Amino acid sequence: MQVLIDADNIAPARLRVLLDALVELAPAAAITTAGRAAALERTTWPERARQIVAAGWQRADLALAEVYRRDGDPLVLASGDGDFGLLASGHPGPVLVVSGAPSYQLLRGTTVVDPALEGPRRLRDWLTSVSA
Repeated sequence: MQVLIDADNIAPARLRVLLDALVELAPAAAITTAGRAAALERTTWPERARQIVAAGWQRADLALAEVYRRDGDPLVLASGDGDFGLLASGHPGPVLVVSGAPSYQLLRGTTVVDPALEGPRRLRDWLTSVSA
């Protein structure tokens, strides 16, 4: 499982629920996060998370796109940014979008959750189902 987190575009409340669930239910997930230094510093990341400091317009998006692997494994995308729409809709495996306000471009062929509003259950259920 690969996890791509746009730290500039996801609220800490959503991020904390996601990270807690990943640590427990997907311990082998490859986690990469990118964003401004201030956005990265406001969260305590799992040791295995790769952090990419990327400041400037679209820099975090580009950094995450470069890390992305197109394979059949599950993909978790923590961002509401429509720039990831083609990546998410074209991914051959299951895709989970974690966002409070996802772009319509992220809605095609994905599961969308907002753990800050919904609680962790749907997120945890998805992780469990793709990890089985």
